Amino acid sequence: MSQRAEIEAWFKKMEEFADEMKRSVGIPAIIDPRTGSTMWYDQRELKIRYLLSIDRIKKFFEALGEGKILATKCKKTGRILFPPQVDCPGDPKDEVEWVEIPNEGELITWTIINIKPYSFSHYEDYIVGIARMRNNVNVLSWVRCRDPSKLKPGMKVKLVIVKREPEGHLVYELEPVE
Repeated sequence: MSQRAEIEAWFKKMEEFADEMKRSVGIPAIIDPRTGSTMWYDQRELKIRYLLSIDRIKKFFEALGEGKILATKCKKTGRILFPPQVDCPGDPKDEVEWVEIPNEGELITWTIINIKPYSFSHYEDYIVGIARMRNNVNVLSWVRCRDPSKLKPGMKVKLVIVKREPEGHLVYELEPVE
């Protein structure tokens, strides 16, 4: 059974229990199996989709399509901001320039994600890592590696642009250098 199917089965079981509680005591409540606490069970499904303006960082997304990964650099402080932002914490004038992130770095740490948020439950377990790139900027992203036992702190990685399926949009990921 897939993780998504397990989650859906759990919610169905909780909904049946909440319905039983509504009939007996008048409220949709469940007992948290870990804490024993009585929990309100909201039986409305919440789906969220976001519309966010990316006008001020649109250049970042355009560059992905050109095979480049960009950051912003504050003209006053010299601080490189990644993911890019146009509001530098050290300069109220917000004067930044676009710079390309080096695609080579060293893996600092990683973790395997096997308990996923519902919106990522259609993915197999995946690895998220942090790498320090040649310009001393830390990058957090998925790590393209089938065998996590091969990952080691300090190992060389490269930053690559891939099309994430099934969504079909471009993202950046870290990949070990063999």
